[in-house]
Amino acid sequence: MKKLLVAAFLLFVISMLQSKAEDVKSLETSGTVPELMEFHEVIYQIWHEAWPEKNVKMLKELLPEIEKGVSKIEKAKLPGILREKESKWKDGVKELGSIFSDYKANAEKNNSDALLKSAEKLHAQFENLVRIIRPVMKEIDAYHVVLYELYHYYLPNYNFNKIKSSVEELNKKMTAINKAEMPKRIAEKKEKFIKSKSNLETSLSELYNVVKSGDNKEKITKAVELMHSRYQDLVAVFE
Repeated sequence: MKKLLVAAFLLFVISMLQSKAEDVKSLETSGTVPELMEFHEVIYQIWHEAWPEKNVKMLKELLPEIEKGVSKIEKAKLPGILREKESKWKDGVKELGSIFSDYKANAEKNNSDALLKSAEKLHAQFENLVRIIRPVMKEIDAYHVVLYELYHYYLPNYNFNKIKSSVEELNKKMTAINKAEMPKRIAEKKEKFIKSKSNLETSLSELYNVVKSGDNKEKITKAVELMHSRYQDLVAVFE
C-alpha cells in the first residue's frame, strides 16, 4: 500500500513539473509583454482625453499611474521568442524612462506647454515600444513560434521526432506565408521581400528533404541553421 502511495505521489510530482515546464515554454513563445499592454490604459487616457482637451490638471493627476506603469515596463522581461529584439527594447525602455522624467519635472514645475509636449512624446514612445515587439506579419509570427521551439529546444537536445514534426508544421506555416498579402508598409521593399521569402522556402524544403532521408544529426543541424538564417533575413526586410 505504501509503495502504491509513493508511486502515486511521484506521478503527481512529475505531472506538476511537466505542466510547469509547458507553462514556462508557453510564456517564452508568447510574443507579448503584458506590462506594456497594461500601460495602454493610461496612455489612452492621456492621448484621447487629457491631451486633446489640453487638460493639464488631468495630466498631473495621472502622474502616479504613469509612474507605476513605467516602473513595471522597466522591470519587465522579454519572452524568449523576442530575444533578438532585446537591444532595441532596452534602448526604447530607457528612452521611455527619460521622457517620463521630463513629464514628472514639467508637472511639478506647472509648466503646462512643456507637460503637453512630454505627454505627446510619452504616447509616441509607447507606440515605438509596441512596434519593436509586434509581429511583422501574423503568418510570419506563427512560423516563428514553431521555429523557436525547434531551434532552442528540439535541435540542442536533438529530439529527432520533435524535429521531424516541427518541420512538417513549418511547411504548413510557410504555405500560409505564401498566401498572405504583403504589408503595405514595406511596399518599397517588395522585391527584397519576395526574394527573402523564396530563400526561406527553399531552405525549408532542403531541411524537409534532409529530415525525410533519415536521422543524420550533422546534416539536420546544418540545414536547420541555414533555414534559421534565412528566416532572420526575411524578418530583416521589415526593419
